[in-house]
Amino acid sequence: MTGQEAQPMTDLRFEVTKLNCGGCAGRAERALAGADGVDSASVNLANKTAQVSGSAGAATLQAALKAAGYPAAESHTRLAIEGMSCASCAARVEKALAGQPGVLRASVNLASETAEVVSLTGSTDASALAQLVTHAGYPAKPLQDAEATEDRQQVEQARLKRDLTVAAALTLPVFIGEMGGHLFPPFHHWLTMTLGQSTWWTIQFLLTTAVLIGPGRRFYRIGLPLLVKGAPDMNTLVALGTLAAWVYSTVALMAPGLLPDTARAVYFEAAAVIVTLILLGRFLEARAKGRAGAAIRHLVGLRPAMAMVDRDGTVTETAIEDIEKGDLLLARPGERIAVDGIVLTGRSFVDEAMLTGEPAPVEKAEGAGVTGGTVNGNGTLRYRAEAVGKDTVLSRIVALVEEAQGAKLPIQALADKVVLWFVPAVLALAALTTLVWLIFGPGLTFALVAGVSVLIIACPCAMGLATPVSIMVGTGRAAELGVLFRKGDALQRLDTVKLVAFDKTGTLTEGRPELSHAMAAPGFDVDEVLRLAASAEQGSEHPIAQALMRAAPDAPQPEEVTALPGLGLEATVESRAILVGAPRLMTARGIDTAPVADALDRTAQAAETPVLVAVDGQIAAVFGVADRLKPDARAAVAALKAEGLEVALISGDARPVAEAIARDLGIAHVTAEVLPEGKLDALRDLQQSFGAVAFVGDGINDAPALAAAEVGLAIGTGTDVAIESADVVMASGRVSGVVTAHHVSRHVMRNIRQNLFWAFGYNVVLIPVAAGVFYPLTGLMLSPMLAAGAMALSSVFVLTNALRLRGLGAGLSGTDRPDVPRQPDRPAALNAGE
Repeated sequence: MTGQEAQPMTDLRFEVTKLNCGGCAGRAERALAGADGVDSASVNLANKTAQVSGSAGAATLQAALKAAGYPAAESHTRLAIEGMSCASCAARVEKALAGQPGVLRASVNLASETAEVVSLTGSTDASALAQLVTHAGYPAKPLQDAEATEDRQQVEQARLKRDLTVAAALTLPVFIGEMGGHLFPPFHHWLTMTLGQSTWWTIQFLLTTAVLIGPGRRFYRIGLPLLVKGAPDMNTLVALGTLAAWVYSTVALMAPGLLPDTARAVYFEAAAVIVTLILLGRFLEARAKGRAGAAIRHLVGLRPAMAMVDRDGTVTETAIEDIEKGDLLLARPGERIAVDGIVLTGRSFVDEAMLTGEPAPVEKAEGAGVTGGTVNGNGTLRYRAEAVGKDTVLSRIVALVEEAQGAKLPIQALADKVVLWFVPAVLALAALTTLVWLIFGPGLTFALVAGVSVLIIACPCAMGLATPVSIMVGTGRAAELGVLFRKGDALQRLDTVKLVAFDKTGTLTEGRPELSHAMAAPGFDVDEVLRLAASAEQGSEHPIAQALMRAAPDAPQPEEVTALPGLGLEATVESRAILVGAPRLMTARGIDTAPVADALDRTAQAAETPVLVAVDGQIAAVFGVADRLKPDARAAVAALKAEGLEVALISGDARPVAEAIARDLGIAHVTAEVLPEGKLDALRDLQQSFGAVAFVGDGINDAPALAAAEVGLAIGTGTDVAIESADVVMASGRVSGVVTAHHVSRHVMRNIRQNLFWAFGYNVVLIPVAAGVFYPLTGLMLSPMLAAGAMALSSVFVLTNALRLRGLGAGLSGTDRPDVPRQPDRPAALNAGE
């Protein structure tokens, strides 16, 4: 919810950025003064703040400053909120926050019981926002991190368990006594004869009253004040329903003369059982919410509490919070890496599955980067801290997942609109039901039962939980699979995508050329020629030279090397004259290439770069160098096509190279020879032809396309600019992360639709039953106790359905870790005439 509507007359003071001189302050001041609803405005250059009076909303002021080039600073605040039991509670809190002067946006998550507030920096603070929510009837306080959320949820679970246990113990005798008598009349007669009806009713009164003022007090403490304020919620419905049953029964016990003879009955068991069942439902909800946030707790749990720090030659065990950037740390075998750093000494294999989802440990030696939370293998590593606290990769991942889990999807808009009027509508319907049955029904007792059943059966809880719980579980599971949704609404947008467009270099390919094919001319040994060519290339930084050197790492040092610009190089290696370069170098030196003509044709057809080598004036070999496909690229593209998506390739490479890659992968739509600024135009052409498009890239030149696509997916091993521009980040750097992201999106959206269908359908079907609409035809009437059980079941169903998303990934065995053999590090020799 945004704070765009005009506010009452107020004064706002907030920070303004990019003010460098008096002229800047003057322009910012004039921009504010010209905004609608502003009576007066002043900007102070010294402290970079603006003071505004009038009725303009925060969004209006922000837009005016942004247009002038001096955006207002924004602050993000998280609040922990207690007492929210349904979607109408969340909507009411959200509305209160969004109406606060200075607030730009507010989003309340019923599942995690938190609020995310974006405000103009300096206009308000976390304490003021928490006080505002508390005044609205829902105790709130600023929230620091996921650990605080977990602690709060555990406390709430313990409190609910205690209240449920007490309520059940007090309710059980009442329930058995009343319902046992209905099911087995002799038991009722024995109870009445033993205790007497007045005594038995008095016992029920005492036990039920204890339930209501003890465990059930939470409903009245929240629900009744909100009713007085004209803002009833789910607690109000429960409070009114149980109070109606208790008051009616108390009158029948203590002042029976006020009721007709036929209406003198008690419903203490209904009030007690309703409270107990709803407490049971909320306890199950709390447990399910805890499981829904398991991914965040798992990530936070990866952070070790202590680490071995070397300061001035003394190694001491130090709390993780006390580690500073630049500290020297030791990671012993089997320990978790404490913070992000660079290895100084030692060699070991580190399990990075928590970050990338890859099960194979990665070798770490001097100069390698290590990530906090990963697990060291059998060696000891000494490393320097490069990022600590909230700057570590793990902390940033936790922040990304929390942000995504707090998002509000467009699909939730309908539920939000419904719940704003739902509870008042239920109160009106309950009153109407009672009135109708009083006039046309059998009597007061029947009318009371129908009215209370309507109050209890109506459950906006499920509506409010339908979307956020699915998002929490889905994005958390995606993080465990190495896919980070930076923006929660990307979940819904990715489900609508018709085509996935890939960048080539560094996305579908490894991003560096490798030796792909090798063929020796008659009379030469391919391994020997490769060794000589790699020797000639020693010291060169050219990517093709690097590919040859990686293929023959034991090549000797050359005796002499001369670069031939635009052609290649000549060298003397072991007293032999070596020429390495393009075909035109051989032509220029008069060397006959006919013996390797077939190999040259094969290299051209594969869109590889040919490297020719001559030894002592004779053509010796042809090497094909190409940027290799990532091992999982083929399986990922095939999986996307199997899911009904079109796949396209956008590349700056020459068309033959791009088309060869596309043919290899089975991609039909190819846009090649595109300059960096042309990728955006290519993307827009695809959008016009196919509709919603997702773009996958990794480089700086991909950032505009990532931002412009309906969903931008960045390879996690790419540049920071690309990652910041994307909606989804694949931490593993694998192409199959795209398939995982789409799989998660599709299943989460399906899960949300199921939840919303159940939540709305439940109320559409059962509210008329509770009101007695079918009673004249079928004799079917819903008792308040059954209504309470059904209401609790509704929320539990939604939560349980959402928790099924924790199993996501089981069907991805062929895509997220495709069984595709890796290409060898160096090619097999091809004999002449093959």
